[in-house]
Amino acid sequence: IIGQFNLGFIIARLENHLFIIDQHASDEKFNFEMLQQTTSIKRQTLIHPRPLNLPTMDETILQDNIDIFQANGFQFQFNETAAPGHRVCLTQIPYSKSTEFGEEDIHELLFMLRDQPGVFCRPSRIRAMFASRSCRSSIMIGKALTKGEMRTVVDHMGSLFAGKIEQPWNCPHGRPTMRHLIDIGHLISTLTQPRQISPLNDIGTPQKE
Repeated sequence: IIGQFNLGFIIARLENHLFIIDQHASDEKFNFEMLQQTTSIKRQTLIHPRPLNLPTMDETILQDNIDIFQANGFQFQFNETAAPGHRVCLTQIPYSKSTEFGEEDIHELLFMLRDQPGVFCRPSRIRAMFASRSCRSSIMIGKALTKGEMRTVVDHMGSLFAGKIEQPWNCPHGRPTMRHLIDIGHLISTLTQPRQISPLNDIGTPQKE
């Protein structure tokens, strides 16, 4: 850690490389990923189960990935004796004071799971909810940081790269978390490289070779 710049950025060095790290965007990205991995979403039980009338393929995808839907706050009833397309009823939905969830979120999850079955995912409304929470709880621009606080931010970013988190270069709102500034070794090599001076002709201008 070299230090803080303009009460908003951390300058860090890795071997011969200098990086500038946005203290808010980086902290927000880490907090967002922690919410994604650890938050248990509250559920609201519907007064009456709601038939979903899904295509047969989507019914199968839902049943095969039921743990992903449950982790996102959805619960269902399955009637195996019903006709295909009428076997699934929605019984519980995610609950949030500021966000209303519904069938469109289920269809969004189904769409993502068609391409990547078994891969954990979140609907966009839940991601937006987590993004808002992580932004409010993160280190703000303008806050002076101690060396220890800067080290924590950098270590958290390192854990995101080590965990192969999707898009570690940007926070949930799209702001860059860090940028590579310069390769010091390359800069030194360029500055110390001898300059070639072209020979002059009789009138003091470089000769053409």
